[in-house]
Amino acid sequence: MGSALRVLFLAAEADPFFKVGGLGDVAGSLPPVLHEMGVDIRLVLPLHGGIRLRGYAFQEVCQFQISSHQGAIPVEVYALQQAGLPVYFIAGDLISSESPVYTTDTLADGLKYTFFSLAALELCRYLDWAPDILHANDWHTAPAVYSLTVDRKEKPFFSGSAAVLGVHNLPYLGLGAETALGYFGLPAVDPKSLPAWARQLPLAVGVLTADRIVAVSPSYAQEILTPEYGAGLQDLLRQRRSSLTGILNGLDVHTWDPQTDPYLKQNYSLQERRMRQANKTALQSELGLQEDTQTLLFSMISRMDHQKGVDLLPEALRRLSERPENAAYNWQMVILGAGDLALEAAVRGLEQDFPGRVRAVTRFDAPLSHRIYAGADSLLIPSRYEPCGMTQMIAMRYGCVPVARATGGLRDTVRDIQQGANSTGFLFETPTPVELAKVMGRAMRVYQNEAIWQGLQLRGMRRDFSWERSAQEYLRLYQEVSDARKKRPSQV
Repeated sequence: MGSALRVLFLAAEADPFFKVGGLGDVAGSLPPVLHEMGVDIRLVLPLHGGIRLRGYAFQEVCQFQISSHQGAIPVEVYALQQAGLPVYFIAGDLISSESPVYTTDTLADGLKYTFFSLAALELCRYLDWAPDILHANDWHTAPAVYSLTVDRKEKPFFSGSAAVLGVHNLPYLGLGAETALGYFGLPAVDPKSLPAWARQLPLAVGVLTADRIVAVSPSYAQEILTPEYGAGLQDLLRQRRSSLTGILNGLDVHTWDPQTDPYLKQNYSLQERRMRQANKTALQSELGLQEDTQTLLFSMISRMDHQKGVDLLPEALRRLSERPENAAYNWQMVILGAGDLALEAAVRGLEQDFPGRVRAVTRFDAPLSHRIYAGADSLLIPSRYEPCGMTQMIAMRYGCVPVARATGGLRDTVRDIQQGANSTGFLFETPTPVELAKVMGRAMRVYQNEAIWQGLQLRGMRRDFSWERSAQEYLRLYQEVSDARKKRPSQV
């Protein structure tokens, strides 16, 4: 047996310390599972304001400095153990204890995260712990990938370290942070390597120099090769196609478990899924809808954002109601989410447009989201693009049948009703109100056949979306990339 694979995992956020979006789920779930599998993995995070540390022994580890054009910037590093997993936190003048994880000042965020990325690499030197794999995520930690390739040329410490860049949402390139790399002395890239507009963008230089690029679903890995999804980097990504792969994110199956979920009126299992009906009537009662188990209860749990296709819903519901073939079917709709104020107002307006049928809750409410997954019959996910998505995985685990746009991770996880014995939901191709209304109509008609609908629920609840499955794929990729790097340690 050789020594354990060493992995340095960098992210801007990680649950349970602080979480804003899907990256927080990934960084909070994948490293602990890899640690349990025997990987020597270290999670490194910025010491943001609002960090949740109750129950942890939090200790200072070391202090050092990072060079910049304005002089040396002090760094402080703290650490704790999360079920045996070492977690380090980087603090310094550019990481304010008062600021949130992300701000609207992209330059300030660029300086903060470039500082963080370089400090995380320097921490490895201080610990005399050279990683086999640097796993950076999104534009915020992509500067670590680029810096590693620069160090690899001249300094032996990282000569055997390979860089993996996780891409969770490609359009977020780090626009506005262009001067941050130069501020910390990172050299300009070869002008022939990138178009002029991208030569100082953190994610672009990371994509250029990473040993391997990992998109968060196989379909998204293919989609970003096209102009529609490539955010201007599609030509570079096509050139690097052999270094690009897609690994589907996993789901925290302990948090999301209808058998033990503390927020539910009635817990239930795959074998006892008929008990689920108590959650439907409880949800209808809670939201002031008529209690009726025969009425198809649609739901949407989403950030109020154009990307998520929320704007398609008002017209889709009107078309659904106007179609003569749907007149015989009853439906209700519950919407939960916050974000764009205009979209919030639009979904709230649906309560007046469809009195007694629609309820819109425009706030973040985690307990209510659990009750919706457990009580609604179907979850709408009409995203224009979706790198991975977790709501469809949660919905299937809870027996809530997804109706989703066929894109990215939604295409990889939801199997359309036309697949018969393998089906778990409904897919549609074009993100328009017309197509959304059509697929909702299909769902209403299928709902009348109890055996077919229960088959969709059963197959969805049986799917394995655990992080253990995804972690095995990451471990194989790490080993492959590490072995390849060690055969050519002096090459960039």
